[in-house]
Amino acid sequence: MKTVASDSRGVERGGGTMMAMTTLALLGALLMGGCKHEPSTAAGVEQKPAVPATQIAAEYDPPAGTPPALKVDGKRAFELTGQFVAIGKRPLGSEGHKKAEEFIESHLKAAGAEIEEDSFTAQTPVGAFPVTNIIGKYPGKKDGIIVLAGHYDTNYPLRNVDYVGANDGGSTTGLLLEMAEEFKKHPPQGYSIWIVFTDAEEAMVHWSDSDSVYGSKHLAEKWKQDGTAKKVKAFLLLDMIGDKDLDVQRDDNSTQWLEDVVGRAAGRLYHSSHFFQTETAVEDDHLPFKKVGIPVADIIDIDYGYNDVYHHTVQDTMDKLSPNSLQIVGDVVMETIRALNTK
Repeated sequence: MKTVASDSRGVERGGGTMMAMTTLALLGALLMGGCKHEPSTAAGVEQKPAVPATQIAAEYDPPAGTPPALKVDGKRAFELTGQFVAIGKRPLGSEGHKKAEEFIESHLKAAGAEIEEDSFTAQTPVGAFPVTNIIGKYPGKKDGIIVLAGHYDTNYPLRNVDYVGANDGGSTTGLLLEMAEEFKKHPPQGYSIWIVFTDAEEAMVHWSDSDSVYGSKHLAEKWKQDGTAKKVKAFLLLDMIGDKDLDVQRDDNSTQWLEDVVGRAAGRLYHSSHFFQTETAVEDDHLPFKKVGIPVADIIDIDYGYNDVYHHTVQDTMDKLSPNSLQIVGDVVMETIRALNTK
C-alpha cells in the first residue's frame, strides 16, 4: 500500500516514518517495498459495473424486520491470527509462504468452503515467483457475489529480518478465516460469499504500478475475461485492521457509495468512532478490481502506531493487536453484507 493521508482539517500525515535509533538506516531502505497510499490514475477502459455507478447508500439500510447480521468471534479471530503469525515471515518464494498457503487452505477446508486456486508466475524486478490467490466459496441463494478479501504475504525487502506482519497480512487472514467458520455454521441466505486471500500484494523492491498487487491484477483480469466481474456486487478489502487503537480511514480511491454503506453499517452498530474520522487515498489490492468495474471498499487502518511507526517494521507483532478490533471490523463487515443483501 501507499498513502498520502490527511486529517479532518486537511493537514497531511505522511505514511512512511518508521523505526528510529540504530535500525533507521536499514529499515529506511527496506520500507521502499511497502504499501503505497496516494491517489492513483488507473488507465484503460472500464467494464460496466455489476451495480450501477450511482447508488444511494441509505437505500441499502435494512428495513425493519430484516434478520440481524451474523456476528464474528473476535477472540477466535485473534487466536487464528496468532497461529498464522507463528508461521513467521511469509515473503514470496519462502518456506513460510508455502506454510501460509497450507494453513489457509486447511482451515478453509475445515470450514466447508469450496476452494479454488488462482496460480501463476509473476515476473518481478527481482525475478520470477510463483503466486497463488486462494478463494473460499460459499454459495448463496441470490444471483450475485460479495467478495471479502485480504492479502497474506509479507514484505519481500524485509525477508532478512524478523518481520512477521502480525497486523499487515496476519490480522486479516485470522479474521477472514473466522468469518469462514461463521459461514459454515450459517450458510449465506442472500448473495454468495467468496473469501479471497490475495497473494503478492507487497512490492518486491519499491511500490509502483508495476511492482505491487501482482495477485490482484491477475485475478481481476481473469474475472473480467470469464465474466465473474459482472456478477460481483461488492468487493470488500480488509487490511491492517487488528490495531488496538482502531481508526479505519475513509479511502478516497474506493467506490464512494460503497464506502457510505460501510459507514452506515458502522453507525448502526455504534462503531462510528472507529470509522471514517479521517480520510486518505490508498493504493491497495482493491484497485485492479475497481478498474474492471467492480464496486470496491478498502477497509483499512493505515495509521499503525504513532505516525504509523509499526508499519513494515519488526515491531508489527501480536502484542499490538486486539481481539476487540477484530470483533468491531468483523461485525461491521457482516452488517455491510446484510445491507448489500437488501438489493
